Amino acid sequence: MASKTTACRILDTLKVSYTLHEYDWDEDALDAITVAQKVGISPSQIFKTLVLRGDKSGILMACIPGDTELNLKALAIASGNKKVEMVPVKEIQALTGYIRGGVSPLGLKKKYPIYLDTSVAGLDPVSISAGKRGMQIFLNGRDLARACDAVLVSIGRD
Repeated sequence: MASKTTACRILDTLKVSYTLHEYDWDEDALDAITVAQKVGISPSQIFKTLVLRGDKSGILMACIPGDTELNLKALAIASGNKKVEMVPVKEIQALTGYIRGGVSPLGLKKKYPIYLDTSVAGLDPVSISAGKRGMQIFLNGRDLARACDAVLVSIGRD
């Protein structure tokens, strides 16, 4: 049985139902499409967590479906920034406590605003990183939005 991560313990505290799914990971294949194939779910149900910096707000997080790209302009508008940009990979662990390929919107080192694509509301299950490479959490999309106190906004684009 997989050991529970901080993200799992948060869901347990909130009494949110979820399942854990482990998979073999590869440093060169941490993308959402590959992870979706390995855990047997559609890429549109895998939500990748991105770390960004806004010119006014500072650090913020975005969660979007694995088969979409982030609409930076839409996120900037939703977060009250003129522009947002991805944080360099080397800064991710210091900011979040997680490493690339294992960033979860739950259990972050510090509370940052989280913007979750609106498509999550109709999905059950959705999958997020459990906070480490090789482990995904499956849960209801609405439960995810509530658990991470996210702002729902249309920020993914094909």
